[in-house]
Amino acid sequence: MNSSILRGARPYSLKNTGPAGRSGPVEVLRMACCTGYCAAEVQFNHKMAERDLRRYRRRGADATTRLMLAELRRWPLEGRRLLDVGGGIGVISKELASTGVASTTIVEASPAYLEVARREAGSQYGSRPTQFILGDFAVIADTLPDADVVTLDRVVCCYPDAETLLREAAARARQLLAFTYPRDRWYVRIVFALQNFWLRLTGKSFRTFIHPSERMGAVLEAAGLVRCARRETLVWILDLYCRGHAV
Repeated sequence: MNSSILRGARPYSLKNTGPAGRSGPVEVLRMACCTGYCAAEVQFNHKMAERDLRRYRRRGADATTRLMLAELRRWPLEGRRLLDVGGGIGVISKELASTGVASTTIVEASPAYLEVARREAGSQYGSRPTQFILGDFAVIADTLPDADVVTLDRVVCCYPDAETLLREAAARARQLLAFTYPRDRWYVRIVFALQNFWLRLTGKSFRTFIHPSERMGAVLEAAGLVRCARRETLVWILDLYCRGHAV
C-alpha cells in the first residue's frame, strides 16, 4: 500500500534539487512530522521502498495501478497538471510522463518513499516542473494548487477518514479523479483483520481500512464529480470520476 498518515504537518523548508544529470525544475517540500510516533515513516521505511522499487523494475506496475493507468490514458493528458496523492515510489507519475503531462506533484507521507519517487519520477520530466511534498494530504490540501488529474492509488485504505481525504482531493481536481480501494467482501475483510492483528501484535500503530464505496462515491458526487468508469479485480476496485464538462 502506498501511503499513510502524518498529522499536524507544517512546511519548514523548501529547496530545489534533482536527480543527478538533470537540470529541470524539481521542488522538494518537506513537512514537519507529527509530534507523536509517525506510522508512515515506520511502516513504509527505506527497506520497503527499495523492495517496491526492485519489484517495479522487474515486473512493472501492479495490477491495480495498471487498471488506473489504462483508464487515464483513454483521456487526453497532454498539457495537463497531475497531482498524485500518496504517490509511493512515483509509479503513476513516471508512467504518465510519456503522455505529455505538463507537470506532476507527488504528495507522500513516507520520507523513504518520497525520496525514491524523486529519483525515479523526477528524472522522466526533463524541463517540466515536478514537485515532491512530504506530509498528510488531508491537512495540507488547501495549500496546494488545483490539478487537472488527481490520483489516489491504494491510499484510502491507509487512511481512517476516507471521506475527508476524498473531499479534499475532489476540491483540487479540475477534470479527473481516479482512486483504487479494497472491495468490501468477507474474504477481503478477513485479510485486513489478520493484517491489522499482526500490526497490533508487533506494536505498530499503522492500520488498514475498508471504507463503504457508497459513502465515498457520495462525497465525490457532492463535489460535482460523476463516475465515468469502474474496473474491478477480485480484491480491488478502480473508480474514475470526471467533472461534468470533461465527460
